[in-house]
Amino acid sequence: MYDETQDELRSEPKTWLVTGAAGFIGSNLVEKLLLLGQTVVGLDNFSTGHAANLEDVQKAVTSDDWKRFSFLESDITSLEACCDACRSVDYVLHQAALGSVPRSIKDPIASNNSNVDGFLNILVAARDAGVSRLVYASSSSVYGDHPALPKVEQNVGVPLSPYAVTKYVNELYASVFGRAYDMELVGLRYFNVFGKRQDPNGAYAAVIPKWTASLLAGEPCVIYGDGETSRDFCYVDNAVQANILAACCSNSDAVGRVFNVAVGERTSLNELYQAIISAIKTERPDFEAAKPSYTDFRAGDVRHSLADISSASELLGYQPSHDVSSGLKQAIAWYVESLA
Repeated sequence: MYDETQDELRSEPKTWLVTGAAGFIGSNLVEKLLLLGQTVVGLDNFSTGHAANLEDVQKAVTSDDWKRFSFLESDITSLEACCDACRSVDYVLHQAALGSVPRSIKDPIASNNSNVDGFLNILVAARDAGVSRLVYASSSSVYGDHPALPKVEQNVGVPLSPYAVTKYVNELYASVFGRAYDMELVGLRYFNVFGKRQDPNGAYAAVIPKWTASLLAGEPCVIYGDGETSRDFCYVDNAVQANILAACCSNSDAVGRVFNVAVGERTSLNELYQAIISAIKTERPDFEAAKPSYTDFRAGDVRHSLADISSASELLGYQPSHDVSSGLKQAIAWYVESLA
């Protein structure tokens, strides 16, 4: 299914808007779309994205590919900027947001401004521009305190953080806009996406890049809780696949829905720590890891997370190309080279 979709895009290129284009997932989407011969408009304010990510994309594509990329440095909290970005666009892949549960607990207003107000602006701009379809990034955090595993799309609990609230509001807004304005919208609930260009620095860095950077620097990793907290870690190529399939899928039953984007495997933090060390040793055989440091659980974190990806498989044709192990090999190789 994914191979067929890529072939169709190569034969009939479209114009795409990627919000958060200088970010981790956004830059990977830009790269893939350019390699598929698409025209891409990027929008980012560099609040969490980096110009270096786009420079990395430029190195990964041909000069002719890069000519099909244009960039707008602006903020999704500006409706005018969103309208400018959506003009003459076929598909919107909305990735721009302020991520991180701890960040949202510290500053819920900033998270709401970006994740709710900004999303509403993108919806209005896409509606007025008549885009064919908008695919937006939601989050597994919307499952909140619902205890069941694996997580199934229709069963959500009480949100445990302001970030989770903002992502759930996105889904509600998308549902309303789909019905009220006959828009085609598809949501993707990401489960702990990781991979190249994910920022290892800062207070809100995700666990894989943060631990990798610490280990390569000879510093101990901090593990929150007892290390038995588990997640469904998903390599970024899987998320890229899901976005492209969601945008291009001809199955009308997929429109207006939200899909889990994950691998369908659960990995504890202790297991992840050992897997990262193993991947680093593949790149650096003489590597010796510092012992981890355990500390208190973080507020707002769920204990376990595991996705049921059957809906995405059945309706989108989504099939993960990488499990945790193969994804880590790719990601760690990139970090070893980039952080050298």
